[in-house]
Amino acid sequence: MSKNRVIVHQIRDAGLTVTEAAQRYKLSRQRIYQLLKAYDTGGDEALEPRSRRPHSNSRATSEAIAGLIVSLRLKLTDAGLDAGPLTIQYHLAKAGVQVPSTSTIRRILHAQGLIVPDPKKRPRSSYHRFQAEQPNELWQSDFTEDTLANGQKVEIIHWIDDHSRYLLHCSVHPVITTDIVIKTFTRCLNAYGAPQSTLTDNGTVYTTRLLKGINRFEKLLLTLGIQQKNGRPNHPQTQGKVERFHRTEHLWVKAHPKAQSIEELQNILDDFQRVYNTERPHRSLDRKTPNEWYHRTLKARPQAWKVTRDRDFRIRHDRTDAAGKVTLRHDGVLHHLGVRKVNARKKVVMIIDLQEVIVVEAETRNILSRHKIDPSRNYWPDIQKIPGRWPGIPDDTL
Repeated sequence: MSKNRVIVHQIRDAGLTVTEAAQRYKLSRQRIYQLLKAYDTGGDEALEPRSRRPHSNSRATSEAIAGLIVSLRLKLTDAGLDAGPLTIQYHLAKAGVQVPSTSTIRRILHAQGLIVPDPKKRPRSSYHRFQAEQPNELWQSDFTEDTLANGQKVEIIHWIDDHSRYLLHCSVHPVITTDIVIKTFTRCLNAYGAPQSTLTDNGTVYTTRLLKGINRFEKLLLTLGIQQKNGRPNHPQTQGKVERFHRTEHLWVKAHPKAQSIEELQNILDDFQRVYNTERPHRSLDRKTPNEWYHRTLKARPQAWKVTRDRDFRIRHDRTDAAGKVTLRHDGVLHHLGVRKVNARKKVVMIIDLQEVIVVEAETRNILSRHKIDPSRNYWPDIQKIPGRWPGIPDDTL
């Protein structure tokens, strides 16, 4: 029972005077007379406090705007695009409509049941964000998998500018190889200029550094003076931008019927590339599109003098077998080097550069053999004419 009803019934039923009620309940006599009059007119219901909410609010979002927000949400979701409050706000402004705040948009979407709470989702404040300072300062690349209508597995390779999230290239292939990496990278070079550096995972199509080798893509980067960066093994967060991009792309693809062929899937992705670059605002880009952000400032260029050249040659310790041979992995393929049977069971050091392999005896530093790098052949014979000593590496290295 409310306080007003207690006061009135104490006076009418228990014989309490108005003056005593005013002293006991800390109210003025005028207020108590108002309560008694209201009770006589409307009964107990008249004693309940009335809502102070105004009958109208000139600043309230109109039903037309609310309906437009809901329809935009559904349209963007059906198209496989992000449809959060910021994105909806961007499209409203682009259409020339009065733009509500993001909290108002979120409230409308919640009221319509279009936002599902996800309390387990990691808060954005916990992320440590990195972004290159200029376009072409860093290109990220990775590939993901998809399935055609007939069940065939295909792979999609991407090249993305780290500074602007601009999708430089996107293409579908039965399987991604080093040749495809080089081919797609070269397309990007011809269209946008050379980047200062690249960032990829440790897939052998990008690098063979974990196999103590160097593949043709790495050689191309060295030749062009482009710095290569690779993420730590089993740490996909290093390539966070391209990993998050995969989610956006998969949403778009799932919103379309299953592609019957690689060509049909490529057409779907071509449309996605256009929308992603020119129509979809990005939260990290001050609500600009990747196309606007990529072309807004000067682009970085390769800085060959800063590229570490320790991958120009590498050193491998080994021992020749009973036939005087050693093995070497090059471009992911194992090759056999003939060091001659007289050098059987010797500890050797192989110095490998971009053109040849020099096999040196570890103890004496005598050059045992030289071998021309020929990826087309499995066996590399000794091409050395005159034996000698290897002067280029200090004794403590050998």
